[in-house]
Amino acid sequence: MIKNLNMIRITASLLFFLLCHISCSGRESQNENGRLESISIRKTDRTAKPINHFEYISSVELPAELDFCGERVPLEIPEVRERAEREFYLLLQQPGQIMLYLKRSGRYFPMYERILKETGLPDDLKYLSVAESALYMARSSKNAIGLWQFMARTAKVMGLRVDGLVDERRHPEKSTRAALKYLEQGYKEHGSWILAAGGYNMGHTNIIKSMKRQSGDDYFDLFLNSETSRFVFRIVMIKELMKDAEKYGFVLGNKDYYRMPKNKIITVSKAIKNLSDWARSVGTTYKDVKLLNPWILKRSLKKPKRGRPYEIAIPEYPE
Repeated sequence: MIKNLNMIRITASLLFFLLCHISCSGRESQNENGRLESISIRKTDRTAKPINHFEYISSVELPAELDFCGERVPLEIPEVRERAEREFYLLLQQPGQIMLYLKRSGRYFPMYERILKETGLPDDLKYLSVAESALYMARSSKNAIGLWQFMARTAKVMGLRVDGLVDERRHPEKSTRAALKYLEQGYKEHGSWILAAGGYNMGHTNIIKSMKRQSGDDYFDLFLNSETSRFVFRIVMIKELMKDAEKYGFVLGNKDYYRMPKNKIITVSKAIKNLSDWARSVGTTYKDVKLLNPWILKRSLKKPKRGRPYEIAIPEYPE
């Protein structure tokens, strides 16, 4: 019995060593010919041999310059640099999370970029959504919901419907337009996209109060609550890691990104008593309707208000 137990322990130790060796040395991916090849986390100069995670973190330095929407982060200020490094290294300690950011960006960034281009707003604003929700239909401990983490009151002010049947904070496009409208309002008030981002986190009114109390008009000169003082730095570091992902060891092929399935919109002006029956009547399933329309909360919908029909997405199956 003891001999068998010792053999089990030895086998377990060998397996643990092998797993550690594999996880530290890299992962496998398919090249263009479909063959498996090793992809290892390397130093930023891309020439050093594969190293373990701890050595890698020690070898990576904060970029010399950082900006958000063209506004410079003053890294020459020691306290500012330390705050930036905090978010930088903490994010690098979450490689799985960053990988999910990158994969999910394939689902939502095309839509974000289209609306940003259409409205003439800075492309960098899309990274605020990543910082807020990780590109997931999240609900915070304070009941902020959706890709842009709207509180119910703010969402209603921005024209989104929020009630027991419909929550447009969970509507990808409508919530995006509302969030960008709110950010643009902040920019017009503050004259700075960085302050607008800070105001998005703590409320534009609250950041104005802080500016008045402290006689300051620069985000980096303000003493703010912990969450807001970290918020812009988190966005900036997410931008850095996602824009230059390969530099930090994240290698994805086109097929690796999640995509929004092809769909078409059905305009509905009547009540839907049973969403499952309705889904079958239009040639799809309840599951697909719920996945494509997370803003529908229940199994039914009341008759919409006049002039505001429901626009429900369903899969567009190939003929």
